[in-house]
Parts: sequence; structure tokens; C-alpha cells
Amino acid sequence: MIITPELDQYTVDHSAPEPPHLAALAQETRAFTKSHGMMVGPVEGQFLALMVQLSGARRILEIGTFTGYSALSMAAALPSDGSITTCEINPDHAAIARRHFDASPHAGRIDLRLGPALDTLAALAGPFDLVFIDADKTNYGRYYEAVLPKLAPTGVILVDNVLWSGRVVGPDDQSEDAEAIRRFNDHVRDDPRVTCLMLTIRDGVTVIRPVR
Repeated sequence: MIITPELDQYTVDHSAPEPPHLAALAQETRAFTKSHGMMVGPVEGQFLALMVQLSGARRILEIGTFTGYSALSMAAALPSDGSITTCEINPDHAAIARRHFDASPHAGRIDLRLGPALDTLAALAGPFDLVFIDADKTNYGRYYEAVLPKLAPTGVILVDNVLWSGRVVGPDDQSEDAEAIRRFNDHVRDDPRVTCLMLTIRDGVTVIRPVR
């Protein structure tokens, strides 16, 4: 996160309230794992839902389910004939997600695929109206190249954690993840096939659209 906890809470307090089923999922995730920071929060969840509504997306692809908060946020914004396919490699995370999907009003819209996302992507046919990438950072470039040909001409790709808590700025963090995100950010900026906008929402979200 790149803002103070106090400012983050202020944004939560001045956005629409978190639905009960998402609050329950967030509570269980925080109790289940120390990695709960991987979960998108209520503000980013509402941003994802808003992007679904504004784009008119009917077919969504998510890479990186974690415990399902982002998928449930987006599913709530889909029209009645919409669907989301979400990919997760960790069976424990997938089990929590499936249970909360089934208990939500949106279970029929969500298809969770367990396994390596690149394998899942190879078997999926497009086009997708919206893609959300929020998985292992070292594969961001591979995910991007795999989904871009499957994106609808008016589709949107959203990529999370592109600011990596601010550590993408400067050379101090030479970790594999930080280096991968820097390479990805540069690649998207310089890709003539797309136009992009990096936003400072939570840990950074880049919005990508094909050039038309």
C-alpha cells in the first residue's frame, strides 16, 4: 500500500459500504492467512465493480483468485447473462473462494479453474471484455501476452500491484518480483498495441486498452 493506513481508512469510510458477504470473506481471509494483504480491499473491489459496469463487460477473466474477494466484487456488477472465469493455483485459497462463491447471490456467474493459470489460459477461448491480472508477479509479462489476443476489441485489462508499495521507484529493491514488475510496466508503456493509464489506487492498478 502506498498511502497511510489512516488515509486508506478515510477512503473506505467515504465509499459505499462493503456488502455483508464480502465483509464475511474478508474477515475469514484475515483469520486464515498472514498473506491477507494479497486480498483487494473494499475500495479496490468497488473500483473493479465500477469498471465492469462502465465497460459493459459480460465476459470476465481473472488471473489470481486468492480467496475470491475480487471475483465476487466483479460478479456483483455483471448483467444477468454475464460470467467470470477465475484462475487459482493454491487449493486452500480456492476452497475458501468456492465456499464463499456458493454462499453468495452470484454463484452461478463464477467459474473457478484450479491449476497453473498459463495452462488454463491456453485452453480458454476469447473474447473477454475485461481481464484482471493479480497473480505471481514474475509471470505478469506472460499473462499479459497470453490474454491480449483473447481480449475483445473494446476490452480492458486491469493489472494490480504495479507500484509494489512504491518500491518500483529507484534501484533499491532488486528482488525478483520488483524487477519483474518494472519490466512489465516498461513493456506495457512501450507496447504500440495498447494505451495504458497507471492509477495510484491501493498498490497501483494499470488500466490497459487496445489501440483502435
